[in-house]
Amino acid sequence: MKYTLNLLLFVLLFTTACTQKDSSVKSPDGTISVSVGSENGKIYYTVNKENKTILNKSFLGFILKDSELDKNLIIKDVKESSFSETWEQPWGEETLVENKYNQLTVNVEESNGLKRKFTVVFRVFDDGVGFRYEFPEQENLKDFIIMDELTEFALADNHKAWSIPYDTQYYEGLYKATPVNELDTVCTPLTMETKDGLYMSIHEANLTDYAAMNLSPKNKTSVLKAYLSPWSTGEKVFMKAGHVTPWRTIIIANKPGDLLLSRLMLNLNEPSKIADTSWIKPGRYIGIWWGMHMEKYTWYNGPKHGATTANVKKYIDFASLHGFSGVLVEGWNKGWENDWTKEGDKFSFTEAYPDFDITEITKYAAMKNVKLIGHHETGGATINYENQLDSAFAYYQRHGINTVKTGYVSPLLDAKEMHSGQYAVRHYRKVIEAAAKHHIMIDNHEPVMPTGLQRTWPNLMTQEGVRGQEYDAWSRDGGNPPEHTTIIPFTRGLAGPIDFTPGTFNFTNPVYPNTRVQTTIAKQLALSVVIYSPLQMASDMIENYENNPAFEFITSCPTNWSKTVVPDAKIGEYVTIARKDRDSENWYIGSITNAEKHNLALPLIFLDKGVTYKAKIFKDGKDAEYKTNPYPVDIEEKEVTAETVLNLELATSGGTAIILTKL
Repeated sequence: MKYTLNLLLFVLLFTTACTQKDSSVKSPDGTISVSVGSENGKIYYTVNKENKTILNKSFLGFILKDSELDKNLIIKDVKESSFSETWEQPWGEETLVENKYNQLTVNVEESNGLKRKFTVVFRVFDDGVGFRYEFPEQENLKDFIIMDELTEFALADNHKAWSIPYDTQYYEGLYKATPVNELDTVCTPLTMETKDGLYMSIHEANLTDYAAMNLSPKNKTSVLKAYLSPWSTGEKVFMKAGHVTPWRTIIIANKPGDLLLSRLMLNLNEPSKIADTSWIKPGRYIGIWWGMHMEKYTWYNGPKHGATTANVKKYIDFASLHGFSGVLVEGWNKGWENDWTKEGDKFSFTEAYPDFDITEITKYAAMKNVKLIGHHETGGATINYENQLDSAFAYYQRHGINTVKTGYVSPLLDAKEMHSGQYAVRHYRKVIEAAAKHHIMIDNHEPVMPTGLQRTWPNLMTQEGVRGQEYDAWSRDGGNPPEHTTIIPFTRGLAGPIDFTPGTFNFTNPVYPNTRVQTTIAKQLALSVVIYSPLQMASDMIENYENNPAFEFITSCPTNWSKTVVPDAKIGEYVTIARKDRDSENWYIGSITNAEKHNLALPLIFLDKGVTYKAKIFKDGKDAEYKTNPYPVDIEEKEVTAETVLNLELATSGGTAIILTKL
């Protein structure tokens, strides 16, 4: 009799596991739907948009160190809820962000054995989907090690995708367009164009104490599977019940520009943990930096040392004259002369070179209403940095320095761990939180890919994680190709602000004559609007800006916005972005193109109706061409209204930058 009852129970459980009815939830506007179900003991989800399949059955689960957590699963219960709010950003691409979604909470349990539990929470927005795993505290799952995350994204077709390999050093690669099934393991955001004209991007939000997610096609198909960046010892994540994974995000858009306007990732991060954000201020700055790449200066102490008291004062004078908020100084501290790979030969973050008087410099800067921007290059030695972290930030705070650029130039952190693994994620968070205690803003170079943490920690202003303008100084391949900046807003740019450092005016390279900026000057101006960063450096040496009328656009262009629109864009070809200044009624427009000329019509319908504006237009001059004649810039003024359509004529790798002032 006992055997018969057990057999009957097994049949009931098996039947339930195989036939459980799917549960579904739709976006607030009803256009996007997510369904969740089980099949043969495995949990899956699907995504649709307006009767178009976005994701086919995509399975979920984990491989743990000592077991599997993707089989013999049943859905215990499902709960639906809704949420709506509007929150204000202390800085950003717009002032207010709408956070509105419908949620499906799916509680999952093993049908036998240890009966371990986890929850999958789906949030469906009008522009996409976010979901994550949550592990409640439980008897049979306490501390555990994730060896593999089995999350799938079973794409409905073999889409065109823009990607870089996941192990690209510091994410500083050129994005290439490839069919999904031909991808290797790639980092996110992974941006795709479908054959029926939709645009998608898969990424993650709120990366906290976990490994970064990468994607790899399964068996050369269009089914993408998560691949977590591993520890040097092979494990992916050390986890504890009572914690959650990052959100896996899917933006779904009708136009490329709509990808840029999605705030789904920000909405999936927690509200600010900094109560008083009044000390957090965006700004535009200059730096003793490009001259080092041109080998006019050195980072280390010596006859050509760049970070001297006299030289920094000269840059402060220039910043004050032209309204820049700060001056970045690299190479001020002891350690640049050392071999960073050797233990003991590390940086000091509180000892200056003899020719750099930080007290005198910061007092001088304060008199000129300019802030010194500090620099912490670690050489990837995170232990050395963490041992000095509080003293280093306190040192800066005493001298009135409230912005720090951090760097991790080393293929591996502490000679063993990836920049995108859990080890690195823990370190970067420690730095952000320590900086916040000392009222210091962070510009992080060689980071893990951003995931929207600036909402929670708004002192995390901007990050690199991109092949930036410095490649136009020393890259042996000749510099960034013209299409590069027409792609990265839709790939790396979807992860958060980019410290790309546009604004180079002199393209002559005495160090690598075959390497140079592959744009026109007008495109350099337009990049100040197209590539978003609340802290943005004008990259060139100050002498290259002197007496150039085009410099006005850089000195006038803000870095904090109340509204952003994308009138027109085609990934890899051209981008036009308009942004409204948060502190005035002025608008700023940047339009750029690839190596082809483009004539674009720009309707100004985003302007206030019934109002006249003065448009000051900085455009490619007659016969401008990025290879042979990149310098000509024509400047013209005209009155415009919301009914005006401007005709933009962009040269090869050219651009147009516009200031619109309400009259």
